[in-house]
Amino acid sequence: MTQRLQNAVRCTTAAIIVGVGVTIWMAEALADQPVAIVEEVSGRPSGVDLMDYVEAGKVLKLGVRDRIVLGYLKSCWRETIIGGTITVGVDQSRVQSGSVERVRVKCDGGHMELSPEEAVQSAGLISRSIGEQPNGPQILPQVTLYARIPMIDVRAGRTLLIERIDKLGERLTFAVEPSQLVRGAFYDFANANWVLAAGGVYRVTLDAKQIVFKVDAAAPLTAPLASRLLRF
Repeated sequence: MTQRLQNAVRCTTAAIIVGVGVTIWMAEALADQPVAIVEEVSGRPSGVDLMDYVEAGKVLKLGVRDRIVLGYLKSCWRETIIGGTITVGVDQSRVQSGSVERVRVKCDGGHMELSPEEAVQSAGLISRSIGEQPNGPQILPQVTLYARIPMIDVRAGRTLLIERIDKLGERLTFAVEPSQLVRGAFYDFANANWVLAAGGVYRVTLDAKQIVFKVDAAAPLTAPLASRLLRF
């Protein structure tokens, strides 16, 4: 084998090893990231309950009459599954010995959850831009919700503030109390009897973290969970 050929083989082998390593690293990094949320449950499916987040690779077993609705957070697929064994995927589920009906809903796939660094940094930039614009703020929402009654995951905080920032006037602050929460983690604005404005831009603050979001101009009052869920 010539020296040139040996070098080529070494380079190819190294590239394969690096590629495999990156693939494994990405798989491990995504393993604990939720890809879907359980929107509805009927019966007694094994290993899951209402409003649980589920990760890719999780296996759920349903009885013949058990029913579950999964809302995928990135792909925006909403699956209604009856019976069988479900293997949760990245974008959709694989269902054996059961039936599945899929409908794609409107959601801000891939931007529903921000890292703490993104939330704090982006909120700071937007706050500064509001003060610097003489003719009004140039607002860049980080997330779009497709319903006027949001559901906010508040398990990581104690005080929630939501205020409209493209117009003055709308503002709500409350202490996060377990008795007010759905499944001990989610605040449903349907319980606050407060409807957001279609097309409005809002800032939500949970303790030290902030997210700016826009309500779609054609948003209905409510919608499937993936369309109205906001996660820190």
